[in-house]
Amino acid sequence: MRAPPGPAFQATWGRRRRRGPPAAPAAPGPPAPSGPARTPAQMTRTGRTARMPARMTRTPARMTRPAARTRPPARWSGGDPALPERTAENDPGARAGGAGGPVSVTVRGRLSPAEAEAVLRLVGAAAAQDGVGPLSEQVVLHVRDGGGPGDRNVLLWQGGELAGFAHLDAPADATDPAGSSGELVIHPAHRRQGLGRRLMRAIAAEAAGHPVRLWAHGDLPAAAALAAGAGLTRTRALWRMTRSLRIPLPEPRLAPGITVRTFVPGQDEPQWLALNGRAFAGHPEQGRWTREDIDRREREPWFDPAGFFLAARGPRLVGFHWTKIHPAGGPGGGPEGEVYVIGVDPAEQGTGLGRALTLIGLHYLRDRGLAEVMLYVEESNPAAIRLYESLGFSRAATDVMYGPAA
Repeated sequence: MRAPPGPAFQATWGRRRRRGPPAAPAAPGPPAPSGPARTPAQMTRTGRTARMPARMTRTPARMTRPAARTRPPARWSGGDPALPERTAENDPGARAGGAGGPVSVTVRGRLSPAEAEAVLRLVGAAAAQDGVGPLSEQVVLHVRDGGGPGDRNVLLWQGGELAGFAHLDAPADATDPAGSSGELVIHPAHRRQGLGRRLMRAIAAEAAGHPVRLWAHGDLPAAAALAAGAGLTRTRALWRMTRSLRIPLPEPRLAPGITVRTFVPGQDEPQWLALNGRAFAGHPEQGRWTREDIDRREREPWFDPAGFFLAARGPRLVGFHWTKIHPAGGPGGGPEGEVYVIGVDPAEQGTGLGRALTLIGLHYLRDRGLAEVMLYVEESNPAAIRLYESLGFSRAATDVMYGPAA
């Protein structure tokens, strides 16, 4: 990750992402987790917007796949030509060589199709090795699309192979003291060579002295050790909670005056975005969603409006439960349901709407024949955790954000 932090990198790493957390690459590789769940006024945001986070493990490269063979571009390769390439020759912090060959770093705003494909192959190799996706759904979607305005994609090459990748989000505001969030991953075949620290230095350079928050999926000991070596501490955590759908479910009970229907694409996006903004007003990821974010997900093969429930009081939307079905990840490698996002208007707090919407979505997933459901929730949200535990969920894993000590 990085050597002891200097003034330019009093960093944090950030997700997402659920997170949540991680997300499924379009090409090879298993699905990465979705975003984080949230609650109180926002019940949960499990698409780890969310499954958020940075792959910082140093697992021995057992039977690992070869690293992506896409060569580092000598010149512009169809991505964003505006950002400089940093190599071992012009970056004093880089390793000029080593067991794996020369090291160089390319920084892009947008990725070329070949670069995006190489990143997704790397993500698949890391997920297969570690048993958890290294990037959040949000970052995987950005990689597939080439990137977003203000984002930075850092490609680390060793011996002509893509050995590492990091994504740095644009900060919500240039004056935001929270800075940017990022995620990183090193290919299993290139670990234990200091490349994680090398990638961290590159992220610090791109952050230009601003804080950076990084997510680590899985709360693995190697990630914690790497963070400690960089002077970073645990600042936030997302729980991944699961529940069997073979266990009986209570029936949902709606408050008087509440009706529930399903989402209508092309009609409900503006009202839903306004409700999402109210429900997640204080959330660093979910609260920033734009029309582009929801449009991206409507283009995903998993999107199904039949599993996207909207609650209304009269003409006004006051709550929602967006479910998701993963093709794998459940018992025996079968499909798995997800409480992707639940949001409740602050004006409806205390009416039981969050619980009712949760149950409506769980009944829907069970009726689709799924055996298990999962969600992400902030560790700092005890009210939401109590709700989910009362419905039979239990913690299965944790994603951790590391940042500068307070």
